[in-house]
Amino acid sequence: MAIRKILHLDLDAFFCCVEEQRDPSLRGQPFAVGGRPDQRGVVASCSYAARQFGIHSAMPMIQAVRRCPDLIIVPHDRAAYSAASHEVMQRLHALTPLVEQLSIDEAFLDVSLLPGPAEHIARELQGTINEELNLPCSLGVATNKLVAKIANTIGKGRVRSGQPPNAITVVPPGEEAAFLAPLPVNELWGVGPKTEEALAKLGIRTIADLARWPADDLARRFGKNGESLARHARGIDERPVEPEQDTKSISRETTFTRDIGDGDALRRVLRRLADEVGWRARRDELAGTTIKLKLRWSDFTTLTRQITLDHPTDQDDEIYTQVEQLFMQHWPRGRAVRLIGVGLSGFEDPHQQLGLWDDPHTYAQKRRLQATLDDLRERFGEGTIKRGSDLSEDGD
Repeated sequence: MAIRKILHLDLDAFFCCVEEQRDPSLRGQPFAVGGRPDQRGVVASCSYAARQFGIHSAMPMIQAVRRCPDLIIVPHDRAAYSAASHEVMQRLHALTPLVEQLSIDEAFLDVSLLPGPAEHIARELQGTINEELNLPCSLGVATNKLVAKIANTIGKGRVRSGQPPNAITVVPPGEEAAFLAPLPVNELWGVGPKTEEALAKLGIRTIADLARWPADDLARRFGKNGESLARHARGIDERPVEPEQDTKSISRETTFTRDIGDGDALRRVLRRLADEVGWRARRDELAGTTIKLKLRWSDFTTLTRQITLDHPTDQDDEIYTQVEQLFMQHWPRGRAVRLIGVGLSGFEDPHQQLGLWDDPHTYAQKRRLQATLDDLRERFGEGTIKRGSDLSEDGD
């Protein structure tokens, strides 16, 4: 079997680099993209200068400011990051059709059919993104996805310059197990805190320790995950790069700057979230039968409830009607809510949506109106269309 050439690409401090393009005065400064510290803000991304203070993604912004009192806080601009990501992904698809996008700033590429060494391909791709888009990016190069991803993580971590690493880390064919051997077991997929603790009790702390352990005993102790761990510890990963992954669900949620117990305000947020879920479904040509409500209380406990329709839908009004019904059934009047969310899943043929009692003429009119609103959103951004009730909404 031919040796595969797999790349893992990760855009370095992506949100921050986009912000530096928009405001060059931010270059070299400790700054973070995210919400304000007085509104339960969280660090979405931070510059490498900020990382010198121990700041990292997902850290509460109030804690980040304590570590760096001069930290500059830049609000999150989803539209700008999406546009920049689209430009990057276009370059990847121009190189190979085998692109598996993992997130807005991360992807796998299978370049096995391209001529030349994988490292040369990676350097050319990095140069293209650096020069054409002025964005730094790091790549891991290996014969499979597991090792390419870990190589990129390790390579990025070795750079301590206070600047984006823009690194390329190559694991040559046949050296996968040797590369992984000295690393801690938690670098492997499937090793979370509980599994790591269980392995430590067996004296297994490095990937080399894991590779030496009998595979059948790992399978007995950890089931299917144990079988995967035995293969991965030896650098074996046969999963293909999957250009398109089926969407299992679409969801949107909001965490409030302060807990809200007002029913009207909560319903306004549900209305907006339902609109956004519906738009995403239509944009991706999906229609779902299951609508889900998510509520998180002040004590951080979370409630989820769902309803299943007898037909698929992608319509804002229907999604809202159903999720509002769930809300009224399961929200104790006046109870403060920290987070609220709406989801759509159970996707079926989007062209078979007319319910048994729906009037075809009214249904067609609604879809024409919805199409007009969607066109405005596509042309001018997701926040273009607002309902009058949105003007008094209290959320992030």
